Amino acid sequence: MPPSNDPDWPNAIAHIDADCFFASCELVRRPELIGSPVCILSSQDACIVAKTYDAKAAGIKTGMPIWDAKKLMPHATYLSADFRFYGLISEKMFSILRRYSPDMEVYSIDEGFLDLNGTRLLWKKDYKGIAHDIRRAVEREVGITVSVGVSVTRILAKMASEYNKPNGVTIVPCSMIQLFLERTELSDITGIGRNREVMLHKCNIHTPVDFVNADVAIIKQTLGKAGTDLWHELRGTSVMGLELHAQTPKSVARTASMGEVTSNRKTIVSHLTRHTTRLATELVTKKLLTKRITIFLRMKEFNSVSAKTDFEYPTNNYFRLSHAVQKMVTELYQPDELYRACGIVAEKISKAEETQPDLFGHMKADAKQAGLLLTVDRINKRYGHESVKMAGAFSKPELGRNVRFNYPLIMAS
Repeated sequence: MPPSNDPDWPNAIAHIDADCFFASCELVRRPELIGSPVCILSSQDACIVAKTYDAKAAGIKTGMPIWDAKKLMPHATYLSADFRFYGLISEKMFSILRRYSPDMEVYSIDEGFLDLNGTRLLWKKDYKGIAHDIRRAVEREVGITVSVGVSVTRILAKMASEYNKPNGVTIVPCSMIQLFLERTELSDITGIGRNREVMLHKCNIHTPVDFVNADVAIIKQTLGKAGTDLWHELRGTSVMGLELHAQTPKSVARTASMGEVTSNRKTIVSHLTRHTTRLATELVTKKLLTKRITIFLRMKEFNSVSAKTDFEYPTNNYFRLSHAVQKMVTELYQPDELYRACGIVAEKISKAEETQPDLFGHMKADAKQAGLLLTVDRINKRYGHESVKMAGAFSKPELGRNVRFNYPLIMAS
């Protein structure tokens, strides 16, 4: 977009941040819990990963062990995380955001940036009106609330979205930057953690206003290039563009506690089969390939053993991955050991469309078989999580779950 002639808006970036996202997702399907404190637990149900604002006000913090949280709020509802469901809600939210601008960066599962340059003419509204439209559309169509910040740089927009939570809108044009910074704390600046804050205090920098008024040479000497980028952004000069195309991940992992301590090989293989299916499905749906996978088994005492397999060519073929996993389990498993968790990690990730085909056409055959997992994924999204799954990956049904059918797709030997 060409720069705007409006001196208040040489650039316009919005940051949209879902409020208490994981907890809000659970309230969408459990409306009877609205108004009461809710905490979401880690995959091992050991600690808090998200909570509603009333739980936060009671002193419950992210990462707090569940037993400490229950001492503070024994009457709160504690729920196991369901990241698949949260992903579906996230997809709905981002599909709404794309209506307001085609230039969007998905920053995380619950927040993103929009380039709003030129959208005032399109929507015939100022940025405040557009921000409120976004907020209302997400709440109406998804059932969760978001906070929206709009400013002239990425950092200011992110700080603005945090300023008026929950379900709020904050607009910071150039003429309001000074006043906005006066009303915030040094710790509110994205990228200024506890250690950096201590370093800045030694330079007599205690507030955001001190930060932007400091000599840039001092900022660079203290925080390096990251600090100078922040200095420019907080002064209204955009130096951090939006990443409109997702970066290729360095690794993709699927791990979890088994919910028990066991020496049963079939139980371990069952969990690893489920992890392999989820991993392969993500690789296929995101059009990614892997050239190395690693599995690990975590023992009762929390020490781990691991093994890795390198493939001759990049793949996302479930059967190739599964065969390698089964072989590594045979190498690692000891019948006299007790195990509590396991997982699989894909590394050396590449994009399918950018990968050179192998000489013998194996990758072409893999691409055809990828359609199987895409079909399974579509069925599960329509009829319920794990309605169709690989044989060998069966687990006990969740209480209260309504699944239309549960059919073993294929043996994974």
